[in-house]
Amino acid sequence: MENKYNRVYNFSAGPAVLPVEVLEEARDEMLNYQNSGMSVMEMSHRSKTYDNIIKTAEKDLRELMNIPDNYKVLFMQGGDHLQFSMVPINLLKNGVADYIVTGQWAKKAYTEAQKYGKINKVATSEDKTFSYIPDCSNLDISPNADYVYICENNTIYGTKFQTLPNTKGKVLVSDMSSCFLSEPVDVTKYGLIHAGVQKNVGPAGVQVVIIREDLIRDDVPEWCPTMLKYKTHADNDSLYNTPPAYGIYICGLVFKWLKKLGGLEKMKEINVKKAKILYDFLDNSKLFKGTVEKNSRSLMNVPFVTGNEELDKKFIEEAKNNGLVQLKGHRTVGGMRASIYNAMPIEGVEALVEFMKKFEKENV
Repeated sequence: MENKYNRVYNFSAGPAVLPVEVLEEARDEMLNYQNSGMSVMEMSHRSKTYDNIIKTAEKDLRELMNIPDNYKVLFMQGGDHLQFSMVPINLLKNGVADYIVTGQWAKKAYTEAQKYGKINKVATSEDKTFSYIPDCSNLDISPNADYVYICENNTIYGTKFQTLPNTKGKVLVSDMSSCFLSEPVDVTKYGLIHAGVQKNVGPAGVQVVIIREDLIRDDVPEWCPTMLKYKTHADNDSLYNTPPAYGIYICGLVFKWLKKLGGLEKMKEINVKKAKILYDFLDNSKLFKGTVEKNSRSLMNVPFVTGNEELDKKFIEEAKNNGLVQLKGHRTVGGMRASIYNAMPIEGVEALVEFMKKFEKENV
């Protein structure tokens, strides 16, 4: 167990574990936020109090990621699935885009984008069940591509781009949901970053979009709904409609938690240490085996198997009985998956490995 609240170690892929310190702060402010006499959930998004919450959240995120002034930060709704449509609707000028398909979410984005233009699959790792990131150093990028799209960290399959693809001068768009704020990022290498916060930053319902200003267009297709234009949200500072107000407030608390911790350099240092504990065990285990090629491994999502479906089920059940929950792999892959996001304490990973050692002794 993690602490005085008798909490389990939650390895869910999302919605996922949040820092206890943040949850405690939200609890303390639940009924009366900073002497306003009400909860953040109850106040108008047009009020001065809430305006300060959302503006401070943006300021702290900009500081954490060192986001340049020529990029807009948008807090939106609709999740990544909506971005699969919004990206092509807003960014296609020539009607052509190239997609690198390294997992289920990139595949969904690629499929959705085909409704709006000529969408090319320029690389994929589907031939080996998405267990690696393909070499993207010299891809056949379309000369008239409006952008190149990647899913940077693949939650289901546990892979991550260690080197960004060579887009040959084309705009890079990244779905960064499951690695968002887990390590430093050079925002200038991207035209657009989108991320659902429910893995590393906050409760489900908030989508962060970081977009370079020159990509925010007014000349999107005439049929495009007002709410699907990035310009609508950029011009109104994410307040065109009622935003996911409480979720943004929690994100703001997490941003402050990260700053207090020492920023993204420190967060990466911790994440590398956590992942090493688990990967080192998997590399030497007689029972458990990681499913990802070593040079493509994610720091956030670690899938593994025993090679026996019944034994996998037994492990998941016994782990749950020992306070290690949400370890079942995605239904499309099977086996197990430990998501060890920012808020997962190192003690949680250590507890998992100790249990795996015990299980191995009893079942080999």
